[in-house]
Parts: sequence; structure tokens; C-alpha cells
Amino acid sequence: MKPMPAPRVGFVSLGCPKALVDSEMILTQLRAEGYDISPSYEGSDLVVVNTCGFIDAAVRESLDAIGEALAENGKVIVTGCLGAKGDVVRNAHPSVLAVTGPHATREVMSAVHAHLPRPHDPFTDLVPPQGIRLTPSHYAYLKISEGCNHRCTFCIIPSMRGDLVSRPIGDVMQEAENLVKAGVKELLVISQDTSAYGVDVKYRTGFWGGRPVKTRMTELCRALGELGVWVRLHYVYPYPHVDEVIPLMADGRILPYLDVPFQHASPRILKLMKRPASSERNLERIRAWREACPGITVRSTFIAGFPGETEAEFEELLEFLREAELDRVGCFAYSPVEGAKANDLPDPIAEDVKEERRRRFMETQAAISREKLARKVGSTIEVLVDEAKGAHAIGRSAADAPEIDGVVHVRAAKGAKPGDLLRVKISAADEHDLHGAVSKL
Repeated sequence: MKPMPAPRVGFVSLGCPKALVDSEMILTQLRAEGYDISPSYEGSDLVVVNTCGFIDAAVRESLDAIGEALAENGKVIVTGCLGAKGDVVRNAHPSVLAVTGPHATREVMSAVHAHLPRPHDPFTDLVPPQGIRLTPSHYAYLKISEGCNHRCTFCIIPSMRGDLVSRPIGDVMQEAENLVKAGVKELLVISQDTSAYGVDVKYRTGFWGGRPVKTRMTELCRALGELGVWVRLHYVYPYPHVDEVIPLMADGRILPYLDVPFQHASPRILKLMKRPASSERNLERIRAWREACPGITVRSTFIAGFPGETEAEFEELLEFLREAELDRVGCFAYSPVEGAKANDLPDPIAEDVKEERRRRFMETQAAISREKLARKVGSTIEVLVDEAKGAHAIGRSAADAPEIDGVVHVRAAKGAKPGDLLRVKISAADEHDLHGAVSKL
């Protein structure tokens, strides 16, 4: 008797790397239970849409994606951050089958079971230990916690994802080991607040490989540094104990890269944002990091046009940028988010002024980036290959996170493939990217 084909689930994943990890967890469970994953709407029995709801543009993109899935397939389950605003989804698309919030694998699977019964016992199915991944096979995001204890006035993530909940360090390290055994060459550590890892459990001691390890960022980085792959830290708040990981970077245990969301430089605006740390301490800390690890890359994000921001305070931000000489920077014009406390602040900034300030910010940073990258011409660096075609490869250095930073264009790379590490001599640079050729030495 010919077996029945497995039920097929389509999947749309939107939003940040943390949402991507949620998608991977859901996909892993779907495959573990015998569902097939379909690459198209028409080939799916139903579709799961993992949404983003952080800013208005993301809300629109998510609602459009849900509408497209309904039009093309008709059976849609919604999850993710926009799902935390259930009424928004239901009002726009009342025919969706179910709506859940973020980090809700169990709830999504319950909805799938209700509308597309599971085909067979999960214990009879084989899923690779690293689970189902949406990233290329040579790098992966490693989520160490969920939620956030901060209450920044421009952000509604805590209302959607809750307070900080750290994953047991043994579970994190087991996942990291599985990924490395599967061929991953770069682990990107993510959370809402990586520096706060373990605060909620009072830095409880866990176990990895039979030995005790504290649930704390420094100890986690030290353990990840033993795996022999690139380890990159994202979403790091500049708390004092961050200084403890800089020696690990200087020693080559983890990548000399910190993604620190400073957001602004004016003490008054930072206070209105309810952000920790002042710009003065941030400048001092950046200088100390560079002294301890001269090759460190510091990336950050900022908001221009926050409610009440004066021209003088924006100039203060530009001056911070010039003094800090950050390596990689993103800037967003302030966007009101439904439910955010900042919406109630007086003196909102006109849209054209916000955009003009964002443009000036990025022009200032472009000049800094161009000068800093030019200093790398003539040097030889290690590059992780992301794409390769013929004798040309595109990869990233230790200074470049995937999708948000620059790339390295590599000549004379015949035979290279994604995941390879190449020694590349840099011959040219522009505002964002480096160009070079494989070093013969």
C-alpha cells in the first residue's frame, strides 16, 4: 500500500534574527513531527507567517505578507511580535486560522495540529541535531535569552516578548556544539540584551560537558571560544562587566566585534528614551576597549528625530559620532510605534526634519567609514566566504556581520566555496566594502 504524502506547511519568516530563531524552532518541530516544508503557497496545505511588529513599516510589511498568504493559499496561522497585538491582525485579516505571539512554538504547533493533523509519531522521524535552519549552512544565530527588563520609551518589545528569561547555559552550549558539528563556522549570539544574560536566574551555575559554568555573558563567551569557530556578539548593552570579554577578543577566543545599541548621545534625550549609561561614559568605554583590543570593531544603531530633540542635541549626536569613530553604524528616523510611551512626549519632530537629520547623520558616518576602511588597504585579513562564483567570492571579515555590515569582494578565489576561510590582501576600499585578492602566502 502506497503511503499517504506528508502534510505540507509553507513558511514566511519576517523580522529580526531573534524572530528568525523562533522560525527555526517551529520548523524544527514541524519536521520532527513528520510535516514537509513547502517552498510555495500553492504546494502548501497551510501557511505559517512569523511577523514583526516593532515599527509601523514592519507592521505594514507583516500585514501585507499575511494578506498575500491568504490570497494565495487561504489557510494561514500567524505568529511573532505582531501576533502579540492580536486585534491588529484579526481586524485586518479576520479569516486567519490562529494568532499567537512571539517565542510560541508550542502554541503554533497546537494550531497546526488543529487544522492539519500530525501525520505520525515524532519519535519515528529523524531531524538533524542542529534542527532546521533558515540561514546558510556556514553560520547560525544562537539565541541565549528571550525578553528584556528595560522599558525604553520608543520600544514595545517587553510588552510582546516579556521580561528577560535566560536559557540554561547547558542548553545553549549543547545547541552551539550541535551547530559546529554540522559545519557552522560562525555563531552569532543574539538576544534582546546579551549583557544581561543570567541576571534573571542570579547567574545560576549550570553544566556543560560535565563541568560547572555560570549562566553569565563572560563565562558563556569563554565556553563558546573553545569551539574553534567565529563567535560574534550582538545587542550588547555597555554595562561595566562587558569589559571582561574584551581580553577574550584580544586573545582571539571570540571575534573582536561588539554590537552596542547606543541610540543617542544627548544625556537629556537618553533620559527621555530611558536608556542606561551616558554618552561621556560610553566614549570612555570605547577608548578603553580599543586600548585593550586595538582591532575591535564597534557597531551601533541610533535614532534621529526623537520627540523633543533640538538641533543642538542632534549636533551633539554628530559630535559623538565624530569622536567615537564607530566602525559600523545604522540610523533610523524616529517612527512612532503603537503602545510606545514616547508617543506621549511633547514636541514631536516633523517628518521632513527627521529624514533630513537621518541623512546628515549617515553622510557624517559615511565619511568616517570611508576613512577607517581606507586604513585597511595593504593589510591581509581573514575572510569567511558567503558566496562564490568562478574566481570571484564575496565574504566577510571579523568586522562584518551578515546582512547588516559590509562585505569583502575577493579576486583570484577559484575553488572557494561558502564557509571557506581565506587569507585576503586588501587592495581597495569604499564607504562600506573592501576589495582584494587571495593572498599567496
